[in-house]
Amino acid sequence: MNVSRDGRPASGAPPAGRPAATPSLRRRLTELRGPGVRPRSLDARALAALAANPGCRRRALLDGAGIDKAALAQALGSPAAYGQSQFAIVRGHAFEARVTSDGGTELLRLLHERLAPGTPPPAPDEVATPDLSAAGPEGRTARTALALREATAAGGWALLQHPMLAVEVAGSPAYVEPDAVVVRPDGSWTVVEIKSFPMIDGAADAAKVGAAARQAAVYVLALEPVAAQVGAYIGREVTVRDRVLLVCPKDFSNLPTAAAVDVRKQLATTRRQLTRLTRVEDIAGALPEGTTFDLRLGDDGKTATRPPEELAEAVEAVGAAYAPECLAACELAFHCRKRSREEGAVEALGRGVRGELGGLRTVAEVLAAAGPDAPEPPVAPGGPDDPAVVALRRAAALRAEALARAAVPGPRAEEPGCH
Repeated sequence: MNVSRDGRPASGAPPAGRPAATPSLRRRLTELRGPGVRPRSLDARALAALAANPGCRRRALLDGAGIDKAALAQALGSPAAYGQSQFAIVRGHAFEARVTSDGGTELLRLLHERLAPGTPPPAPDEVATPDLSAAGPEGRTARTALALREATAAGGWALLQHPMLAVEVAGSPAYVEPDAVVVRPDGSWTVVEIKSFPMIDGAADAAKVGAAARQAAVYVLALEPVAAQVGAYIGREVTVRDRVLLVCPKDFSNLPTAAAVDVRKQLATTRRQLTRLTRVEDIAGALPEGTTFDLRLGDDGKTATRPPEELAEAVEAVGAAYAPECLAACELAFHCRKRSREEGAVEALGRGVRGELGGLRTVAEVLAAAGPDAPEPPVAPGGPDDPAVVALRRAAALRAEALARAAVPGPRAEEPGCH
């Protein structure tokens, strides 16, 4: 389940409706990464997190350029404090291999059990498993589109393992790789997500299921233009189902179980948020001349030699939209939090608080607006009648009143003892 960017030309072309990056944009993104630096692959969780925070131009640019944000955060002195363990990665790969072994017989059985109960699953020899190998992500994307077209036109079953799909992110193509896509005889396609977290007594962790649903929504979104293209070619409608199959270990074993997950809500949200993203080309064009995020790695290929002050200046040249939720989704979150606290920005308190404070931008402005000695704070757009200012002063008055009345309770009157 990876998302990758590659500026190299490759055989094939992206599907219709997903334009490739222009040569000038490729050249600019290469300059931002630095000479000889390969674009960084992203996982689907990072792409879903990008869609969840469309106002962050910084993340849109860094992800669009394929910059290693973890290495950048390390060089800035604010390394990310999270990540998936190597053990979890190995366990996940082993479980996926088990689920997709024998031509995906077990996976298709689970799909029938959860999405088409009462119908017999196809025999192993009735399921096509096309080879999707090709040169580069663009070539693999074209090969996947061809395999989907052939499988749908044949009117049979097909299992595509690790297909490559294209998604337009901020005006630049990203290539996403779901675990599997199943083509049914009726011409519909189903996304399959294979995760290593367990389903205990038929239920899994709600937060993890939500994250998986957001990732699956990205894959469904990427399949839609391909389905339209294939439908036009074969002359009948092709449907990408909005119920995906989530496959997980059963209880504490390594045996697979599955659940159908409705991703309509996540699909609508992701589509809307990706549309709101500012184009990478526009963000890059607004940067000062010569801006680059090149770490100037040493001979070992790991140690950054560029001064942190220069890197910080380059990073700060791009606006960010920090929120506490970023700490669980972005490698640069700790750097952005530090800057937000230094500036006293109310965004550090959370999106909910930020929305309630209206035009008040800093903690200092909030304290000034709430103070009784500031009858008309200039920071409030509506003066003392501004709803945020009224609410703050009311809260400050209630707090002062509560503190004034607070007193240490005296000793209790002696109660008669029990006899």
